[in-house]
Amino acid sequence: MKKRYIKKRKPIVALIYDFDGTLSPGNMQEFAFMQAIGEDKSQFWEENNKLARDNDADQILTYMHLMLRKAQHKDISLKKERFKEFGKSIELFAGVKDWFKRINKYGREKGVTIEHYINSSGLKEMIEGTVITKEFKQIFACSYLYEVDGKAIWPAVSVNFTNKTQFIFKINKGINSIYESRRINEFVPEEERIVPFSNMIYFGDGDTDIPCMKLVKQQGGHSIAVYKPNTNKKKKSLKLISEDRVNFVCPADYSEGKEIDTVVKIIIDKINADTQFSELLRKHKEKAKSSHSKKAQKYNKANPRAIRTTSKDWQ
Repeated sequence: MKKRYIKKRKPIVALIYDFDGTLSPGNMQEFAFMQAIGEDKSQFWEENNKLARDNDADQILTYMHLMLRKAQHKDISLKKERFKEFGKSIELFAGVKDWFKRINKYGREKGVTIEHYINSSGLKEMIEGTVITKEFKQIFACSYLYEVDGKAIWPAVSVNFTNKTQFIFKINKGINSIYESRRINEFVPEEERIVPFSNMIYFGDGDTDIPCMKLVKQQGGHSIAVYKPNTNKKKKSLKLISEDRVNFVCPADYSEGKEIDTVVKIIIDKINADTQFSELLRKHKEKAKSSHSKKAQKYNKANPRAIRTTSKDWQ
């Protein structure tokens, strides 16, 4: 097997976010889209739950179907551009707009590269309409297939709470394509993976994020459960710590100096220190190996008729 060499680079720290309830205070469909179809959000989600329950179907696929059906009924053409228009109205939690620039700068100061990813059951097309879309290296989310005239016709990607975990492994191996499925199952030594699990920080707010938050935590990374400030959701989030599913619980306020800002910066400090410590261990092991090798060579030179030894014999 041909050995692969990876150019030495700064450690990458991946910040992976759910969207609805994590970066935004509501479901993205509940902003401009609901107003466009003239429907109450409670009515829409109740209908979606009933449709999924009656047909034993996936709730993500049924909401994507409902959006198409209701838009068609209102004679609304759902093209990518229209979805992006809806996305412009999505509200964000306090501090989110400035968060990325601030954390990126902090990472640079600590000698690490910060990358941001979305891992969401919401719509990619709507997220691409928000003011923060340019901040993400990749957006893993639901999306549609489109006709030649540009109209959405069928789900292309459906992201539910279990298949969200596949994108954690894709980030781990540096795979940015949703279509790519072969490379994700290939064996890659831990030291050659682009983003180690220990360098991941996962942000989520609800039940759909639990598998990902648990996975990242179990693999040595860090998971943060966020909740809408000044609501009763804090108690539910704190329960996730007692159940050993997350590391931290913070209100969803991303402003400078707030709890989540402090927690993430301390995690980055830890990752930086751990990276330096691992590098120090590696150098000392190489030094010891080199010393053994020199001893073996010196012995063999002084005793040409003796049984040849290797550095391994000296260990």
